[in-house]
Amino acid sequence: MTTLKNILPGKTVRVVRLYGEGPLRRRIMDMGVTRGTLITVRRIAPLGDPIEINLRSYELSLRKEDAEIIEVEAV
Repeated sequence: MTTLKNILPGKTVRVVRLYGEGPLRRRIMDMGVTRGTLITVRRIAPLGDPIEINLRSYELSLRKEDAEIIEVEAV
């Protein structure tokens, strides 16, 4: 299992599954991160938090702990 937290900048991946429960999972889904979505990791901050991603034609910054609940696969 690979999570979004472990993906290097410049790589594109597909969302396989979202872990977590309740408001956190709902918030991530409301931002457009759903199964099958293609995500490109644009940048990672110098200390590793946050992670800037591109999905559905917009840019989003996620905390490492949020990126850890997103299981992905290589495209």
